Amino acid sequence: MAKLYFYYSAMNAGKSTILLQSSYNYRERGMNTLILSPEIDKRFGEGKVASRIGISADSVAFNTSDNLLSLFDRHSNEAALHCVLVDEAQFLTRGQVRQLSDVCDLHGIPVMAYGLRTDFQGNLFEGSEALLAWADSLVEIKTICHCGRKATMVLRIDAKGNTIKDGSQVQIGGNDRYASVCRRHFKEGMAQRSDDELPFLD
Repeated sequence: MAKLYFYYSAMNAGKSTILLQSSYNYRERGMNTLILSPEIDKRFGEGKVASRIGISADSVAFNTSDNLLSLFDRHSNEAALHCVLVDEAQFLTRGQVRQLSDVCDLHGIPVMAYGLRTDFQGNLFEGSEALLAWADSLVEIKTICHCGRKATMVLRIDAKGNTIKDGSQVQIGGNDRYASVCRRHFKEGMAQRSDDELPFLD
C-alpha cells in the first residue's frame, strides 16, 4: 500500500535537499515525480524548490484553495506519475492533507511531505498538525542548536539577533529571520526581554 510520509524538522536540516535527492532517484530510474511547492514561498522564484547547497528543480506551485487530488489527476493524465513530493508542507491546509492521503489510497502513489513541525511561537502549523495525525510514517530530520543539542524549535529573530515573540504565523525567510534551537534555548529566547521592555533607568 502506498504511504503518506511526513518528514519534519526545524529549519536548515536539509529537508529540500532530501526532497530533491528523492525526486532525482525516481527520475534516474525512469519514473516521473510531481514536486509541489506553496506559491507563497517565492524566495527562489515561483514554481521552484531550491536547496541551500545549490541544487534545485522546477515544481508546481499551489495555494490554499487548490484541490491537490484534482491537481494530481490533471498531471497524471499528461504522464504517469510514480511519486508526489511536497516542499514546505507546513503550509498545507487540513483539507489538502486529506487530498494527499487520497492520492495514496485511491491511486496507490506514495506522497512525501517535507516541512516544519512548529512555528516561531512553538505552535503547530495547520498542515503539520494534520500530517502528524494522518501520515502513515513520521520521520524526524535532525539538525543542531548552536549549543550542540538537537534543534527541535525555531526562533524568529530581527536584524540584531533579538527574538521576535509576536506577529503573523507565516513570514517567509531564511537564516536572516530564523534560528533553529533546542527546546532549552527556545524557552530562554522567548523569555528574553527586548530593549523596549526594559525598565527606564536614571
